[in-house]
Amino acid sequence: MWACQFLLGGQHVIDDPRQMAPYLTDVRKRAVGKALAVVLPGSTEEVSEVVRLCREHHIPIVPQSGNTGTVLGSIPDSTGNAVVLSLKRMDRILEVDADNNTMTVEAGCILDNVHAAARQVDRMFPLTLASSGSCMIGGNLAANAGGTSVLRYGTARNLCLGIQAVLPDGAVWDGLYKLRKNNTGYDLRDLFIGSEGTLGIITAAVLKLFPAPDSQQTAFVAVESPSAALKLLNLAKKQADCLLTTFELISQRSLDVVLKHFPDLKAPFPAIFPYYVLMELNGNGSEGQLGDLMEAILQSAFEEGTVLDACIAQSIAQAMTLWALRENISEAQARDGKNIKHDISVPVSQIPAFMTDTDARLQVAFPGCRMTVFGHLGDGSLHYNVGAPEGIPDDDFLARQDDVNQVVYDNVARFNGAISAEHGLGALKHDKNAHYKDAVEIQLMKKIKQAFDPDGLMNPGKVIP
Repeated sequence: MWACQFLLGGQHVIDDPRQMAPYLTDVRKRAVGKALAVVLPGSTEEVSEVVRLCREHHIPIVPQSGNTGTVLGSIPDSTGNAVVLSLKRMDRILEVDADNNTMTVEAGCILDNVHAAARQVDRMFPLTLASSGSCMIGGNLAANAGGTSVLRYGTARNLCLGIQAVLPDGAVWDGLYKLRKNNTGYDLRDLFIGSEGTLGIITAAVLKLFPAPDSQQTAFVAVESPSAALKLLNLAKKQADCLLTTFELISQRSLDVVLKHFPDLKAPFPAIFPYYVLMELNGNGSEGQLGDLMEAILQSAFEEGTVLDACIAQSIAQAMTLWALRENISEAQARDGKNIKHDISVPVSQIPAFMTDTDARLQVAFPGCRMTVFGHLGDGSLHYNVGAPEGIPDDDFLARQDDVNQVVYDNVARFNGAISAEHGLGALKHDKNAHYKDAVEIQLMKKIKQAFDPDGLMNPGKVIP
């Protein structure tokens, strides 16, 4: 790695095992990879030079942003022959163009810092993730991250106008277009977004900004079932149209786990209900107008028998408290014990039937298994997590993970869904994806990979089986 030290400076090349450990360890502590070194370039030009050097010596490269991914996509395997290329030094905001509603940033920008820069010009970047304090834009785009605002604003792909990327041969593609109309050939941007670093390394991006809303209304709503939640969603869409930003489904078990491990948080209702919806309206206008709209939606839902109870936040602090019940589910699960996680997507209309059918199949195959289900009902994606039955050690249950996955993924396929909604495939799901995806589609993906990366050096063992 002396050549990388010459290129970047010795302080930006790490080969001490203890210092490398954070870059090699999965965020859930499930796996630890090995690497020749971790390199930290400070510019697109330095990324290009490192990639050229690695190609010359046939060294695989694992691009890494915040290392917050959950599918083993940003750590190397156990062979120890790869270099981890961290983008954390490339954290500059290059331009904010408020009149064009765009922001150009380097790939190592932390999502929270992008939010803050947008607020300074009275704009908003709507990608909202629980890991926003540590995840980076490059990783958000590489995984096509989703989050809680997809219903209104779309995924990371929808929020990006252009990118700059270093190709596997070291060439730099400067596609930092600030255009909303650009019909001049193949959309190369969309190939890189969601490719998890297997086609090249995103080094910068042009992001879409939106007018910052000056009012919001947040409600926590109790419902009998996912079917009732779907009825509420359609009612809210009809009455609120594009003002409906968030519509999250939360099971009672999910809420129980949060209240158990975050005792400072309180249940929103004295009674217990099977399911809840966290919904939010954002817009420009008076707070009272938006409040009247939220009340009208809930009043209609009560009259239809769709809603069992509801509370509307009366302040920003109350809204943040309601959001905490949703945002702390993943952390509460981690504290509660191990479980088998699924990030799945099916058509919105099929969510209730999918949950009913899959729950039943799992109970037949694994009697007493405990479901912790929550997620983005508004866009048809769920975190569908399966825990061990009472009295069964977590590790014993995890030993049957492949069997659990097959039940869930087979049913996802029956409902014409996808086995990864927003977390990507990484090394964890790429082989399963090949089983459920159309063979022609897999072959097309392999041809694209071959065309971009014939030597197979970019994030090997990820996405493509």
